[in-house]
Amino acid sequence: MKRVFIHGTGHGAESWNGTVSRMENGGNILCPELGAILDGKEASYTNLYSAFVEYCDGVEGPLGLCGLSLGGVLALNYALDHPERVGSLVLISTPHRVPKLAFAVQNLVFRFMPEAAFKGMAFGKRDTFALCSSMKGA
Repeated sequence: MKRVFIHGTGHGAESWNGTVSRMENGGNILCPELGAILDGKEASYTNLYSAFVEYCDGVEGPLGLCGLSLGGVLALNYALDHPERVGSLVLISTPHRVPKLAFAVQNLVFRFMPEAAFKGMAFGKRDTFALCSSMKGA
């Protein structure tokens, strides 16, 4: 079974490096870079989820999904839509429902943060704001 570790908004795929290095069969672990799988499309949850489904469709066999925060939301959504593909599911700091008020407050904070604060995150300021705004309405 291939395992797919999905990072959150405030991280990149490399945030899993320490974890993967300590696991057996690390070669069976994939860590997609969420910003990259969007492939230039607008950063919205709908586009990100579609890109994630396409990514998973490119992996053969059952999947073991492990998601952190936004990665967990993607993993849970995928498991609900494609239960036949998911052999295991691990969710870390993942809400079962999008906390709309929390996203509204978070977007307010993001609006006043400088672009430099988003370096090393999965998405730049504009894309983070757009993604969170799209999830707030979900």
